[in-house]
Amino acid sequence: MKPVIVLTTVGADFDPKPLARELVEARLAACVNIVPAIESVYRWEGKVAEEGEKLLLIKTVDERLDALQAKLFAMHPYDVPEFVVLAIDDIRGPYRDWLMQSV
Repeated sequence: MKPVIVLTTVGADFDPKPLARELVEARLAACVNIVPAIESVYRWEGKVAEEGEKLLLIKTVDERLDALQAKLFAMHPYDVPEFVVLAIDDIRGPYRDWLMQSV
C-alpha cells in the first residue's frame, strides 16, 4: 500500500463534516483536513466563474482509491467532483504507521 492524498473541493455553503466523517468511519480515509475558505477561478459551461469553496485533503492509500471515489461521488454536492490524487514521495515514522493502520 502506498499513502496518497486526494484533493476535492465543495461549495462554501456545503457542510463537509458528515462527508469527512463517513469516509473516516468507512476506513476509506485515515484523515480528512477541511480548509474552510479558498477562492477558485475556473471555467464552467463556457464561462469563467469565481466562487468561494472549501478544500478537502483526504489522506488514504492507493488500494482504497476506487472505493473512496465511489463513496465520495455518491455524497458529493457537485455534478463534476474534483478527484485529484497526489503521490506522497516520502512519509516516515509514527505518522506513516498510524495512517497505514487507519485505513
